[in-house]
Amino acid sequence: MDLKFNGACREVGRSAVLIDEKIMMDYGMKPGEVFEYPVNGARPEVVLVSHAHLDHSGAVPSLMDLEPDIFMTAPTFDLVSMLAKDTLKIAKIKGEAAAYDSTDLTRFMENTKLIDTGVKFKTHGYNVEFFDAGHIPGASGIHVEGKDGKSLFYTGDINTIDTRLVSGASKFPKADTLIIESTYFNEDHLPRKEMESAFIDSLEDTLNIGGNVIIPAFAIGRTQEMLMLLDAHGISAHVDGMGVAAYKIMDKHPNYLRNPTHLKKAFDNARMVNGRKRDKIRLESSVIITTAGMLNGGPVMYYLKKLYKDAKSKIMITGYQVEGTNGRMALDTGVIENDGMLQHLNIKVEQYDFSAHCGDRELKSIVKEFCDNGTENVFTMHGEDSESFAQWISDEIGVNAHAPKLGERITV
Repeated sequence: MDLKFNGACREVGRSAVLIDEKIMMDYGMKPGEVFEYPVNGARPEVVLVSHAHLDHSGAVPSLMDLEPDIFMTAPTFDLVSMLAKDTLKIAKIKGEAAAYDSTDLTRFMENTKLIDTGVKFKTHGYNVEFFDAGHIPGASGIHVEGKDGKSLFYTGDINTIDTRLVSGASKFPKADTLIIESTYFNEDHLPRKEMESAFIDSLEDTLNIGGNVIIPAFAIGRTQEMLMLLDAHGISAHVDGMGVAAYKIMDKHPNYLRNPTHLKKAFDNARMVNGRKRDKIRLESSVIITTAGMLNGGPVMYYLKKLYKDAKSKIMITGYQVEGTNGRMALDTGVIENDGMLQHLNIKVEQYDFSAHCGDRELKSIVKEFCDNGTENVFTMHGEDSESFAQWISDEIGVNAHAPKLGERITV
């Protein structure tokens, strides 16, 4: 197999791996002040999408002039479609050019075939199967076998630990080559129960003194999990942004959820925010779960404009913050950019690692399992320390491991 690494190389964002110039696995964008896209103008015949987050799926509609065959799970398709429509809407509001247009989006919907995890299918001479990745509803690792019998497994974003929303990945195929994310290499996550306890204690301390809690959350996955956590502790929250629409999609696919009954209960007990009535919310001992998860636009900026000087209140960040985003700036410098103005935050900023990715221990365990079952080549991607992960694999497991550079081509 000829592999070309068009994105997510020694970085987080714009995931894209091309097989034999024919099959593209993911085609995403990198968030930041200016979106970055995969490099080298690939022209695939097939696109396999691991999951709906923009850094893996956000640029797929831009490939529609090629009329590729597209495959993904049903919840991934619904969620990608939602995000793609929103991307066009935001670009129109800002007067900016998007990477695709409404015609491309229509072609994307027409050309996509829905495949459940665990179902083997053939496309353009390749055998493919999606495996549950345990990351968000519908997320899949991708197994591809070529005509020569050589195979690879691409993890996408993967998590082997159960969350309130989805069960962890537990089943993996044999593969000659493994392409694995490395977001949290060399960093273990706290046990989920400890993290949840610390989070709830801090949140309640803030509410008890009359402060407000802003929880910036990714619309897909994190918003739903955080609302389930709060509901389990009897805490009522406002929910603002696209996380509500994402929930309605997830509710249509209960087989991809760990506890659909609790998810429904949590949303039934929450207070949905109509954007036009946002200013009606009483900001006193209130909890608001809202997009965007990295503070790059979205309703969260409205609440920060109201509360950024309030030392009694808190921003409780719940996930990874990519370099160059407002969320990373808030953590590193205590400053954000809001509507063209730099704001120094008096509001407290805390970060909690509610990750939907494997930590260091789990990443190493996956690599060991694959190599014990015959994997000969490992490529580490989607991480700011991918090179160190590849070196660890070479030193400790003794197989060929490499962290590809952006645009690098390798034959296995």
